[in-house]
Amino acid sequence: MPTLNQLVHSFSRKKKYHKSNVPLLNSCPQKKAVCVRVRIMKPKKPNSAQRKVSRVRLSSGVYLTAYIPGQGHSLQKFSQVLIQGGRANDLPGVRYSCMRGKFDLGVENFTRMKARSKYGLHSLKGESI
Repeated sequence: MPTLNQLVHSFSRKKKYHKSNVPLLNSCPQKKAVCVRVRIMKPKKPNSAQRKVSRVRLSSGVYLTAYIPGQGHSLQKFSQVLIQGGRANDLPGVRYSCMRGKFDLGVENFTRMKARSKYGLHSLKGESI
């Protein structure tokens, strides 16, 4: 049985609010954006690589940094991309990524067998391996 003090405090509980991981998308699943600058970032401490990122301006006018997934791309200034949520784990401050196969970020120019839908590649039913 709860004590009187416990009953008093149980009614004053605050509701937990969900904080979005991708606040700049304004509750949209994707947003259209224009590349302002395409550059290379280096990842955090244990990793060593050259990650391709793009500084983009959303259709809402907000600027953000988005990761370019896959191998190879042909993005340059004023290219149009579709932005979705999804962070690059070893790049600080990069919480968004570009979608392959939409607008100017075409499909990956690399023969890929697994996770094809993430990189804009279609089914390989007709092709022999």
